[in-house]
Amino acid sequence: MPELPEVETVKRTLNTLVQGKKIHKVTVRLPRIIRRPDDIRIFETLLEGHTIERVERRGKFLRFLLDGLVLVSHLRMEGRYGLYAAGEPLDKHTHVIFYFDDGTELRYTDVRQFGTMDLFLPREDLELPPLNKLGLEPLGPEFTIEAFKDLAAGKNKKIKPLLLNQAYVVGIGNIYVDESLHLAGIHPERSAKSLSEEELSRLHQAIVSTLSEAVNAGGSSVKSYVNGQGESGSYQHQLRIYGRKDAICYTCGSKVEKSVVGGRGTHFCPSCQPPLLT
Repeated sequence: MPELPEVETVKRTLNTLVQGKKIHKVTVRLPRIIRRPDDIRIFETLLEGHTIERVERRGKFLRFLLDGLVLVSHLRMEGRYGLYAAGEPLDKHTHVIFYFDDGTELRYTDVRQFGTMDLFLPREDLELPPLNKLGLEPLGPEFTIEAFKDLAAGKNKKIKPLLLNQAYVVGIGNIYVDESLHLAGIHPERSAKSLSEEELSRLHQAIVSTLSEAVNAGGSSVKSYVNGQGESGSYQHQLRIYGRKDAICYTCGSKVEKSVVGGRGTHFCPSCQPPLLT
C-alpha cells in the first residue's frame, strides 16, 4: 500500500497534471469504488462542470479540491491515476474516467479494486469519515516534539503498532516505521511509555528525516507503485533495514532479523535496537 511519501509524490504529480482543468464528464466503470454518494449517477453528475483547483493530501488520502466540492480518494493497494489524451486505449483495469474540456482524461486504474472515492462539500470531508479521526501529520507543523511526547505518554502499546495507528500519526506505513525505528535505535516491541525523552526525541527526528528523504526520492517502488506520470520512486535503494532479513546491518555489521509485531512483518537489528535498555 502506498504510504505517505508515495501519496505525497502522487499529489505533487497530479498538481502538475490536472490543476486548473475543468471536468466535462465523468464515467464510473466500477461502482463499488464510489462510496459517497451511493448512487454513481449522482456522483458523475455532481462533478460535471467543476474545476480542479488543487490536490492536497491528508495521511494516505488524496483530496481533490474543486470549486464547490472535495473528492477524497484512497489508492489502497494498487490504485493509480494517469493523464491521457482522448482516444488512447483503455487499460482493462480503468474504473473511473474524468473527461476534461481540453480533451485530456484523468483515469483511475486499480488492479486489486480496493481503492475508494468519497465526494463532499468543502470542509465537510474533514468532519466526516474517513478523514475526521486521523491523527498528526508527521511532516506538518503540528508534529512537534512536545505533541509526539504527549502522544506516547503513559501508553503501554508497543511503539511500532502505535506508529502504524492512523488515529495517532498518519501515513507512516510498515516500511517507514521500520526505517525510523532503526535510525532511532529503538526496538519495535518496546512499549511507548518505556521510551525516555531522549529516545522519543531521536524517534521524532528519525520519522521526520526518513519521510522527508523518501518524499525527495519520489517514494519507494518496492512492489508496483508509480506516480501519476508512470515513474517509479527510488527510495527503495536507500532502505537501511526494511526487506533486508539476514543481510548485514549497515550500522553495526550484525545480521538483520525479521519478526512479526502487531501482525506486521518487522525488520530490525538486534544490536542497534536492543529490546530493553541496558
